[in-house]
Amino acid sequence: MKYIKDVSVVLPAYLEEENLRILLPRIKKNLEELNLNAEIIVVDTPTQMDGTAAACAEVGVNYINRIGGDTYGCAIRSGIKEACGKKTIFMDSDGSHYPEFIKQLYALNKDHDVVIASRYIEGGHTENSAILVFMSKVVNWGYSFVLNIKCKDVSNSYRLYDTAQLHALKLKCDNFDIVEEILFKLIRQNKNLKIKEIPFSFKQRMFGETKRNLPKFILTYVFTLIRLRFFT
Repeated sequence: MKYIKDVSVVLPAYLEEENLRILLPRIKKNLEELNLNAEIIVVDTPTQMDGTAAACAEVGVNYINRIGGDTYGCAIRSGIKEACGKKTIFMDSDGSHYPEFIKQLYALNKDHDVVIASRYIEGGHTENSAILVFMSKVVNWGYSFVLNIKCKDVSNSYRLYDTAQLHALKLKCDNFDIVEEILFKLIRQNKNLKIKEIPFSFKQRMFGETKRNLPKFILTYVFTLIRLRFFT
């Protein structure tokens, strides 16, 4: 595949019109300040459920519908398939990942294959509740230890990747565990993968409600950890 852009910024979205109307102009402004040949891709539900398409059209960013199903994993796979930048940045559409941090991620792209916005290294922070932070740290410790991933934050999706490396992956997860699957399979694909974590402050979502179903979240993470460790 020919990579005709410097970077693709991909945002999976599910009923996030209100947030995207605020985020997209800020993302566009930050990319322009970097003087990059960039594209912004919003990956919506399979069929339109709100005004996300209109919000994208108003600021001139790419709008696509996810294919293969209505899961987060389908949105990630659809975004990877669509991306034509040499680098790809994934970020959330709810405002928890602020666009101004794109500059810090992209600044390290030449010397690293993956750059992670990390909540759990020195200088990182999260606004989540104590119970959610505890659960997140348990997930991160479990995946890091069992899969031998040398990172403090394996679950934050705000990352910069080498797009060609993403295109070489075969991803199977359908839920938020695809974030860990990507990192694990990139490491397995390239033993010399260069990963850099930089401190990041995770924000509360701006508008709307979380799409995470807690019991389902826990079960899928446990099963995925077992599958990646023993059956992949």
